[in-house]
Amino acid sequence: MPDSPTALPAAFFPSTTPTPFSRADFGPGFRWGVSAAAYQTEGAWNLDGKGPSIWDEFVRRPGKIRRRETADVACDFYHRWPQDLDLLHHLGIPDFRFSVAWSRVQPLGTGAINSAGLDFYDRLVDGCLTRGITPWVTLYHWDLPAALQRRGGWANRDVVGWFCDYAQRVAARLGDRVAHWMVLNEPMVFVGAGQLLGLHAPGCRSLGGFLAAVHHAALAQAEGGRALRAALPAPAQIGTTFSCSYLTPWRPDRLRDIRATRRADALLNRLFVEPALGLGYPAADLPVLNWLDRYMLAGDEARLPFAFDFLGVQNYTREVVRYSPYVPLAWATLVGAKRRGMEYTQMGWDVYPESLYHMLKQFAAYSNAPRLLVTENGAAFPDAGPVQGRIADPRRQAFLQACVGQVLRAKREGIPVDGYFAWSFTDNFEWAEGYEPRFGLVGVDFATQTRTVKDSGLWYQEFLGGEQSQPDLYYHQTMGKINF
Repeated sequence: MPDSPTALPAAFFPSTTPTPFSRADFGPGFRWGVSAAAYQTEGAWNLDGKGPSIWDEFVRRPGKIRRRETADVACDFYHRWPQDLDLLHHLGIPDFRFSVAWSRVQPLGTGAINSAGLDFYDRLVDGCLTRGITPWVTLYHWDLPAALQRRGGWANRDVVGWFCDYAQRVAARLGDRVAHWMVLNEPMVFVGAGQLLGLHAPGCRSLGGFLAAVHHAALAQAEGGRALRAALPAPAQIGTTFSCSYLTPWRPDRLRDIRATRRADALLNRLFVEPALGLGYPAADLPVLNWLDRYMLAGDEARLPFAFDFLGVQNYTREVVRYSPYVPLAWATLVGAKRRGMEYTQMGWDVYPESLYHMLKQFAAYSNAPRLLVTENGAAFPDAGPVQGRIADPRRQAFLQACVGQVLRAKREGIPVDGYFAWSFTDNFEWAEGYEPRFGLVGVDFATQTRTVKDSGLWYQEFLGGEQSQPDLYYHQTMGKINF
């Protein structure tokens, strides 16, 4: 059993400004949490039997990461998780979404299990439950074992079987205590940025590799769901997550921009959700997807759908689209916020909270869509401080408050949205951008690993009522493994 929660001084959490709506407005069953990812936070990249991931190798390639930074240590969550869970507990945040590092569990991606790796996640789950925090596990958040990349990675059809085996092994170990699972994190990002644009690991730039990876990730999304369903007790809830942006044409009166926006929507927002819902690939709006036929085998069409219990909507911004004859596939380009004179974040993204409402509405419009949760939402702004133990981040606080308001707007219109997870719990390693963009509700001094709750985190605490969270009744009644 992990260490029990430790007390923090009340002065660590000063009060924040009021909010024009309350937690009670969302109803008693609404889930409130924060999200994190293994590679971005854990560190310990080569300890206790962990194998290298594609990101461990990618960050060592010159010119790929700003300032040549790595996540070798990151937030050192691998060693500091008890203190970080204490902080979650004292902030009164009841739900914590984190991912499992595949190569920590299976160093070669297949075959033998690294018991020390699974032991870590076993302790982490127990640590959450001991503190009354509900764990939500994401199986894949972009960190493919490097050994599998050398066998073709997502461009190799065998990855579907590799992934399902890994999923069932994790579920067999944690499924007696974890009731909420997510299969993939943002497949369009990891296949697009990693297989087509070369901006993320593994750094490939191949149309054929991209299309193969699209189909294999879509298959793994559904087959991974089925693998979990077979391995987990009946009450378990299985979902998956999608990146998305509200898209509008640069010139609403120009047919070319309208059509470009439709193609971009098919690529960025619809490519993975529609196969999962049994609608197939959106090739009618993006003809290049017809080329996926060369990677499909008999029976694949029937294997693409899966009845997920929920869909994770991950939205940060909107995008404005214009026709471009120089950009193949979608024949479209994005017009940046700076060019349009809009307020923007450190990532160059529009500050446009209404995007979240529009995307919830778009996903809910599918006739067979399950319930929705916002599983990532946040903003990176430069932080000043800490000054006298405080990090004032008024722009992030205002953004989060506005986005939560947009979720309430959607919920009041009858859209079945049942949860909100802020990205992210702590500042962390932001992939190719390194450590400069700060998304966290909790600031991290990466030289000392000191944590400082930002004003946005204090606002979230106050909004949630500062209540000590309670474990899922499901475990209290049926599992009997954790003593509260």
